[in-house]
Amino acid sequence: MQLLSQQITPEVFADHESEVRSYCRNWPTVFSRAKGAWLTDVDGKRYLDFFAGAGALNYGHNNTALKGPLMEYLAQDGITHSLDMYTEAKGEFLSAFNELILAPRGLDYKVQFPGPTGTNAVESALKLARKVTGRESIISFTNAFHGMTLGSLSVTGNSMKRAGAGIPLVHATPMPFDNYFDGVVEDFNWFERVLDDSGSGLNRPAAVIVETVQGEGGVNVARAEWLRALAELCRRRDILLIVDDVQMGCGRTGTFFSFEEAGIVPDIVTLSKSIGGYGMPLALTLIRPDLDVWGPGEHNGTFRGNNPAFITGAAALREYWADDALSRDVIAKGDRIATAFTALCEKHEGLSHRGRGMVRGLVFDDAPAAAKVCAIAFDSGLLVETSGPADEVVKLLPPLTINADDLEVGLAVLAQAVEEVLA
Repeated sequence: MQLLSQQITPEVFADHESEVRSYCRNWPTVFSRAKGAWLTDVDGKRYLDFFAGAGALNYGHNNTALKGPLMEYLAQDGITHSLDMYTEAKGEFLSAFNELILAPRGLDYKVQFPGPTGTNAVESALKLARKVTGRESIISFTNAFHGMTLGSLSVTGNSMKRAGAGIPLVHATPMPFDNYFDGVVEDFNWFERVLDDSGSGLNRPAAVIVETVQGEGGVNVARAEWLRALAELCRRRDILLIVDDVQMGCGRTGTFFSFEEAGIVPDIVTLSKSIGGYGMPLALTLIRPDLDVWGPGEHNGTFRGNNPAFITGAAALREYWADDALSRDVIAKGDRIATAFTALCEKHEGLSHRGRGMVRGLVFDDAPAAAKVCAIAFDSGLLVETSGPADEVVKLLPPLTINADDLEVGLAVLAQAVEEVLA
């Protein structure tokens, strides 16, 4: 099929698309094709992708190992839409997920398909926690991001995003994330004290929701010991622990689940983005079996049965998670990024870095410098975004499958952009 892309210019979107559009403002070109870690625009210029669909493309663009099963499925008129009816594609996905992910890790979860995106998974998790416990309050953390619908926004920290709700966001209380006080104060002191203090005004919460690495919040990494202490606190106080693994799951930090390093077992886990393998919408809410108290249809969504995503999701699990090769590769590439960032930080004042696996952040004391670096990188053919409360962090989310040569190309472009801005 011949697309009309050569006739499309950015003006079409400025004329007809809502002002809410975002990423395209920083990357003002019309993309046409993509393969692996590269995108190509309508003029033939190639861009190395260190953004990966905000983490939805862990296995790269148009991955051959996933495209083959998808094309075969569509060619034989496989079911595309099925709500929550039983289909072969869903059964294959559930079997692969249990065989390759849950069983080897000794995890026992029921799988809910709440709708197509991460915020759907978070909404269902919050709703279920309140139903199970009979309590309303949810504890979240400073600089958290959990989604853009009202329940997810209530546990999100960003003031600009929260203001977009247009109504009070209630029944959620923020607590300081790990190292929020730069190590000066033990972060759990306040949390535990207000739980015990009848005069604190804190209602006993139904759940705590946490990201092990806050991506949108600035690549803030929770220590394993902090996560273990949080899990133990929740266990002692009969508070459910929800881990939001929408962006950090599916191998982004090295292990399939980002919480594995800490050795904790959350009561509820949310997954989306790369769980569909190919970049197609899919979300899961993983529920401890005794918490699965939903009535039929009590939480639903028209597009919770995305069968093409079941096909590519199962193919990704079988291709990349039958052994630990990808995990080891992610850790090695993450170490290479960290080494490159250390060299930059030693060369330039006002720079630091943090991260785990293949989510890495380069932190600028002069916040506007981060956006300048990203703009120069784009002009040089590299897609990379900012994050953090002041957009002070250049955040790297390359495809996990990127080859070593392409990774070096991107790191070199980024280093040159930093040099131009800070020199």
